[in-house]
Amino acid sequence: MAEGFQVIARRWRPQQFDEMVGQEHIVRTLKNAIESGRIGHAYLFVGPRGTGKTTTARIFAKALNCTNGPSVCPPEDDPICQAIVVTEIDAATNRSVDDAKQIREECYYPPMQCRYKIYIIDEVHQLSKDAFNALLKVIEEPPEFVKFIFATTESDKVLDTITSRCQRFEFQPIPEEKIAARLRQITENDGVQADHDALIAIARLANGGMRDSQSILDQVISFCGKKITERDVSDIYGLASKQEIEELAAAMARADYAEVIAFADKFVAEGRDLLRVLAHTQARIREALLDSIRGNGKSSLLGTAMRTEQLLRMLDALNSGEGGVKFGLSERANFEVTLLKAVEQSRTRAIDSLIKEISALADSVPVGESKKK
Repeated sequence: MAEGFQVIARRWRPQQFDEMVGQEHIVRTLKNAIESGRIGHAYLFVGPRGTGKTTTARIFAKALNCTNGPSVCPPEDDPICQAIVVTEIDAATNRSVDDAKQIREECYYPPMQCRYKIYIIDEVHQLSKDAFNALLKVIEEPPEFVKFIFATTESDKVLDTITSRCQRFEFQPIPEEKIAARLRQITENDGVQADHDALIAIARLANGGMRDSQSILDQVISFCGKKITERDVSDIYGLASKQEIEELAAAMARADYAEVIAFADKFVAEGRDLLRVLAHTQARIREALLDSIRGNGKSSLLGTAMRTEQLLRMLDALNSGEGGVKFGLSERANFEVTLLKAVEQSRTRAIDSLIKEISALADSVPVGESKKK
């Protein structure tokens, strides 16, 4: 590793609220709380990994403790902001009741340097039940100079008695377009030429996590150097290209079984990750489903006019087959069967619509006509 090298995720970690991407609702709420002086004593940040929970907690802590604050724009040259003025705890390794008791005892000593004593507890769901209970009283009635910020990817494992004492913020997966836009900013700054489709592919791989996308970009740059294409990303991670996914979905829409199998053979021969291909095909079918809902029950997004119910059955079949592709004995066979079942189910007419049509036909036949026949 070159001297002074820092990974992208560290170099591009937001330092101000306005640098946060994809969590505008949370940034707006926290800014309003600071400006109005309505600052709670405990916060719970919930969401998938890499969506900015810990970063937001650090920015919030700086905003509360900066010299002339609280301020929504804490100055970077402020000595308090540059110092370590928060206590960060990883609950995965500090989860015992003794760790919790130590926090509880320290809480009652006022901070020496700054306004608030702030505890950021990451992966808080990993605290033991006894540790939660040891913190319960101080979380409910902390000294006025103490603030807690909890972060978790599994909020259902946090005790209700803790959750009920916190202001809860839901961090959402970051949209692919916003991730790709930030990656574009990074690559241009670093002198890297990257195709738009390559950045979209990286964003798709990240599943809504900005940190994951930046780690992937670091790896791709190490592999490709200063020029990145979608094909490079596909080869490294076993992805099908955006065009291939669109063509596969189109073949499924027109019930071209031979073409569907040809795509499956191609993906296997090229070493593509079939589970990811399935997930991206689901995403494409979902786009068409949403398009049909907005378009009065029909969509031609896949090149063939399809009704909402057809797309819904196709998507349901793809979802149902996911487990077989992931855990089945033959990934390839289960992948092919899942695609073909999805096509077949999209062509099958729903029983309720058949009943309605038969009933309508029966009502249209004049009384006694069937007997004459």
